[in-house]
Amino acid sequence: MRTPVPSPVVQATRYSRINNVQGLPSGTGSANTLYIPTSSRSWLLRPHPPLMDIPVSFDRCARATFVVYFRLSGCRRSPELTVVCLNWETASRHGERWIDHHRLRHRLFVERQGWDVPTYRGMEYDQFDTPAAQYLLWLDERGRTRGAVRLLPTVRPYMLQTLWPELINGTPPATDAVWEATRFGCDRTLDANRRRIAVTELLCAMQEFGMRRNIDRYLIVMSLPLLKRVVVNAGCEVTVLGPERILGKRPAAASYLTVSREVLAEMHRRAPFTRVLSD
Repeated sequence: MRTPVPSPVVQATRYSRINNVQGLPSGTGSANTLYIPTSSRSWLLRPHPPLMDIPVSFDRCARATFVVYFRLSGCRRSPELTVVCLNWETASRHGERWIDHHRLRHRLFVERQGWDVPTYRGMEYDQFDTPAAQYLLWLDERGRTRGAVRLLPTVRPYMLQTLWPELINGTPPATDAVWEATRFGCDRTLDANRRRIAVTELLCAMQEFGMRRNIDRYLIVMSLPLLKRVVVNAGCEVTVLGPERILGKRPAAASYLTVSREVLAEMHRRAPFTRVLSD
């Protein structure tokens, strides 16, 4: 993802079909708005890879030229894009988002990976979807759930403790300071860049949620190559708890993911995102 350019006029000249940027609305130099003038509707409708992840609106300026508004903050923040946290008590405030997250899980884990888990009318669920669970949902610009992760306190029954205790040497944790993160994934219909954004922001949201709840570590189960490619490369601090074992059809290992301000700062350093979890 490209970082914001220092001059909106330079950016406008580079991507527009015209070089004349006179007649733009006031505030062209704002750090939060990028004005790109163009006289062609077709230009607005064609994909432009450097700009595809920035929400767009457009209008006409005084010279009857279309002006495209690419709202920028940090790299790509927009008020319409956010990660929300919900649970059984708050799900009713979020419309279809919680149900959409169960449909997303069905597409990811049942249709794509072939998991043998309970389903109902295209929604996936299991015995760990309880009132104790917290759900972080990554929303697209239309407010639709396109990524998710489920968080469970280890003082309640959780997946690794119940199904795979052999992944940890010794007794699985049971403390308010350690939560389990499961059902982590994002919509595969997103392009690769947006999937990277969704995954990184979900991981950042986990850090923010953890610090709010005084969580020290998350317990996660994931294949080691995926752990390195997705979690470690995002800037997370990970401790692998043992070798991989075959779970179903795929290898996986248990790991701790450290929660700290230092980890979150490193994640922000690697990815230019300025916000994650909505209040």
